[in-house]
Amino acid sequence: MDFEDTEAQRELAGLARDLLGDWARQHPEPEDSGFDPTLWRRMAGAGLLEAALPDGVGGGGYGLLEQCALLVEIGRTLAPAPYSGSIAVGAATLAEFGDDELVARWVSPLLSGEATLAPALAREFVAFEADRTAEGWRISGAQSAVADAAFADGFLVEARCGANSVLLLIGRETAGLTVTAQHVVDGTDAALLELRDVSVPAANALTTPGAAAFAARRATLAVCARQLGILARALEMTCEYACTRTQFGKPIGSFQAVRQRLADAYIDVEGVRLTLWQAAWREAHGLAADLEIAVAKFWAAQAGHRVAHTGVHVHASTGIYLDYPMQRYFTAAKRAEFESGAATAQLLRVGMGLDSGVDERGDAA
Repeated sequence: MDFEDTEAQRELAGLARDLLGDWARQHPEPEDSGFDPTLWRRMAGAGLLEAALPDGVGGGGYGLLEQCALLVEIGRTLAPAPYSGSIAVGAATLAEFGDDELVARWVSPLLSGEATLAPALAREFVAFEADRTAEGWRISGAQSAVADAAFADGFLVEARCGANSVLLLIGRETAGLTVTAQHVVDGTDAALLELRDVSVPAANALTTPGAAAFAARRATLAVCARQLGILARALEMTCEYACTRTQFGKPIGSFQAVRQRLADAYIDVEGVRLTLWQAAWREAHGLAADLEIAVAKFWAAQAGHRVAHTGVHVHASTGIYLDYPMQRYFTAAKRAEFESGAATAQLLRVGMGLDSGVDERGDAA
């Protein structure tokens, strides 16, 4: 198991850092919509949207590890780019399980920056029910706080059909679909998705066993990668502040209690980094990774909570000023803490895997 960044990861991350850093300098107080169409097209023009997809779907021949490297950089700048849902989950799932026609109709507009896709995957339970019809599928249900749904051009919806799950692609203008924008903790990108007897053609369905589980794993890894970027940059900002903010004639970073908080935060960030790359490496190499992904999300949630609060506490009242960037990193970290399952839910997953005595790889737990 080698966690050393590949040359492709370094090159793509460097390109993303330059492009997104330039955007961040030009937009010190970005809107909270979660989507900047101009930035999205710039990323497409630079090849960032297609670079981390396999050859044969318009991609650059790379994959999950490169996607995670890009998501870390997106997290560092809090860039309003829906890469997680549109590319890391949507395009990757369609590339893995869709046919050529489906890829051409849905993935190509994503890679060119002309469209976005919002996944609506199961959380504690599957929110949508689907039935087979003569023409395809009929789906009903509702799910709240679907990320990127307020502006998405299409939706990748997980629905239950009997004992199985199916993924259905639904355009925004589909009859019976209602999208109601919602204001969540760090912006207005989310929406309530309501489907009332929506007809979906058979060509827009992914029925291969494992497709929904694949999308869920990729969604969780995307959250962890973005959270790593958020926390790493928040810690950098906090350390810089501790070195320049003086109290009693000394930088506050010279005080033992502050140093201890920063040291603990550093350990937490490195824990998020290690568990992310362990899980992503196994997933990228086709190895069983469910336990590792749950561990990575536990660290992203639990450590994310601690690092976010450390940043605010060290900044004191400055940390929650709406015109100071730390509060944006705090709210972004808190949202990522709960996306794809909070810390307790992840521990339950790990516990159930270990309680069996043998994990799914046949190794002793």
